[in-house]
Amino acid sequence: MRYDFQSIEKKWQRYWQDNQTFRTEETVDKPKFYVLDMFPYPSGSGLHVGHLEGYTATDIVARMKRSLGCNVLHPMGWDAFGLPAEQFALKTGTHPKATTEKNVRSFRQTLQKMGFSYDWDREINTTDPGYYKWTQWIFLQMLEKGLAYTSDVDVNWCEELKIVLANEEVDEKIADGYTVVQKPLRQWVLKITAYAERLLEDLDELDWPENVKQMQRNWIGRSEGVEVDFELPCHKKTLRVFTTRPDTLFGATYLVVSPEHPMAEKLAVAGQLAAVKEYIRQAGMKTEIERTGLQKEKTGVFTGSYAVNPTTGESLPVWLSDFVLTSYGTGAVMSVPAHDGRDWEFAKRFGLPIVEVVKSPHDVLEEAFEGKESVCVNSSNSEISLDGLDFETASGAMADWLESKGKGRRQVNYKLRDWVFSRQRYWGEPIPVKHYPDGSIRPETALPLTLPDVEAYQPTTTGESPLANISDWLNGTDEHGDYRRETNTMPQWAGSCWYYLRFIDPANDRSPVGPEKERYWMNVDLYIGGAEHAVLHLLYARFWHKVLYDIGVVSTREPFRKLFNQGMILGEDNEKMSKSRGNVIPADEVLASYGADAVRLYEMFLGPLEQVKPWKTNGIEGVSRFLSRVWRLVYPEPGDPVSLTEGELPPALARTMHKTVRKVGEDTESLKFNTAIAEMMVFTNELHKAGCRNRSAAETLLLLLAPYAPHICEELWRAAGHEESISRAPYPVYDPGLAADEEVTIAVQVNGKLRGTFTAPAGATKESLIEAARDIESVRKFLDGMTVVREIAVPDRLVNFAVRPAG
Repeated sequence: MRYDFQSIEKKWQRYWQDNQTFRTEETVDKPKFYVLDMFPYPSGSGLHVGHLEGYTATDIVARMKRSLGCNVLHPMGWDAFGLPAEQFALKTGTHPKATTEKNVRSFRQTLQKMGFSYDWDREINTTDPGYYKWTQWIFLQMLEKGLAYTSDVDVNWCEELKIVLANEEVDEKIADGYTVVQKPLRQWVLKITAYAERLLEDLDELDWPENVKQMQRNWIGRSEGVEVDFELPCHKKTLRVFTTRPDTLFGATYLVVSPEHPMAEKLAVAGQLAAVKEYIRQAGMKTEIERTGLQKEKTGVFTGSYAVNPTTGESLPVWLSDFVLTSYGTGAVMSVPAHDGRDWEFAKRFGLPIVEVVKSPHDVLEEAFEGKESVCVNSSNSEISLDGLDFETASGAMADWLESKGKGRRQVNYKLRDWVFSRQRYWGEPIPVKHYPDGSIRPETALPLTLPDVEAYQPTTTGESPLANISDWLNGTDEHGDYRRETNTMPQWAGSCWYYLRFIDPANDRSPVGPEKERYWMNVDLYIGGAEHAVLHLLYARFWHKVLYDIGVVSTREPFRKLFNQGMILGEDNEKMSKSRGNVIPADEVLASYGADAVRLYEMFLGPLEQVKPWKTNGIEGVSRFLSRVWRLVYPEPGDPVSLTEGELPPALARTMHKTVRKVGEDTESLKFNTAIAEMMVFTNELHKAGCRNRSAAETLLLLLAPYAPHICEELWRAAGHEESISRAPYPVYDPGLAADEEVTIAVQVNGKLRGTFTAPAGATKESLIEAARDIESVRKFLDGMTVVREIAVPDRLVNFAVRPAG
């Protein structure tokens, strides 16, 4: 029989669908394993080969866990609200719903062609009213808890599109030629800052990449410091600043205020008012990224006002500069140019004083010294002296003095800002509240509040969403009187904040998720997705989960136990795949040419899952040849029948087989798919070299390969005489004795540095390892003339000699 991947893959995909092979069992009698992909946004461009990497990885794990006896939840859905579908509707007149449905069909078909073992009965779509009913319900719980509120917020306003952009959309739109400015608009905001400390603390319990956890810590940005009140004699007021370096207060020589600070314009004296107003206007034209870039030239304007340094009594000029943001601290900073690089650059540009107050190894007029490892100098008055004190001692002493004088207080601040949770778009979840003439707000009583089905989605000129133009939907009367519905819609992030819970119980019409099912399935055991979501999506989902925990909907403090970020697959030109570069490799084209099993194997064989690597279409040929070799273990020639022999394997091949089972199992569990595939290739080659078509060996190989290349393995498993799907067969078990290495490589170190290696029998004693290590010439020369202080031997791994000069 010939290996015809096209007919074989269609056959088994139909079989899995007809027999619901991968339907998740509603049972609690088996250990569970919840493996989840970051679900995709179904764009019109379809899936390319880079998209398939993470989905292939989770599918391999899901299939393996099933064969190990786990009850596996492996679902798929669509994050389908958002700006692209609305922009397409404006250009073409196609309703976003129709565009979304078409794109979802395309994505689903491609994923099904890949043979992914999703439970399609659990498919969800964030645009489905039955789904976003509960997104709206969660929002109303936040509203009731005081975690949702409205505020005038500076937003990224796109003049041409008449919409607000999320921060991550700004650069793309500017690159496309659009104008983006800062503009204050009434926005719904979620109080994520109320959970800042918990979001920080609970990171420690997660099995996540350390760099991702650190990015989240940096985004939350917890800092301990002191708020200091500077007197403004001319205004008979105080200006409050936050600093993490109270030890340097004696060296503050000027203050800087954000252009958005409520006192910014009021600080301007008559002669500076015009310049201050113009600076504030120009700052409003810049994005936050433009304002805070480290390489940008510092700009500012003097207000004409002066503040008083509480430690020295000296007058400090008050400036405005756009590098200061109102979103962190108090929106005003004290500047100590001798010990802060940014302040030093500003002082040099505008000729402001630089005073050393931390003993520096160089002249602070030439370069700032930012270190904390030195001691204070020039830091005393008649009431307090910090001279000679280290950072921690000086900071504590200054905080105590400020508090005793009523001029400051200890404070913990966060860079994290409350989440602007509204968009001025049509294609998003309606925010389910009604506004009344007396200024009161009431929730919608009947959920879901659905979007009106209209043909026009043109933005308004006022900054409101297109919903403001739909009067029949917008206005109404109830028992409380006339009302006007909220016209803002939720951001695309909303639906992705809790989708992992809905997969557990997708048909529940009484709650977002049933408590018994939630307790069984949560947490998510493995979550795989791109590193681009390392901060915002994960942070927002963790925030929502903690809110749901507080109101009793979920039983765990965190949603995702283990996180893994797959690396990006680049185009054949080593660049990121994109339409503009013309280097996109459409998934469907490669599937048609090589088949799903070859694509799945090649995606995983390219290199470690976490690494960035280029796609090479000709490289898939080698994987295709490997599959053909597997086929010939069962069907030696195209016209031959199944040819498998019975009986025991020769000892050498038996040992190889058991080592392969151990290696493939361990590597698959640890997501080292490329080395697992390499091990299966070696075993296949060994069988061919030996001319061995032993049933036990062939079936073991098929069971190991099935999570990776399920279609060919199903076909050969059936050909070998099995009636039931290979997906139902248990995973192979290895004999530890046969799988053990006969020899191991021992590393030899002297004072921790590698000086040689040697091979030794596995399980050799410590004494024999030390003796052998001493006989290695490259090691002996580092021992001669030295006194061996200590000898350490780690069986099967290394020997280390700790030495010192003799005498």
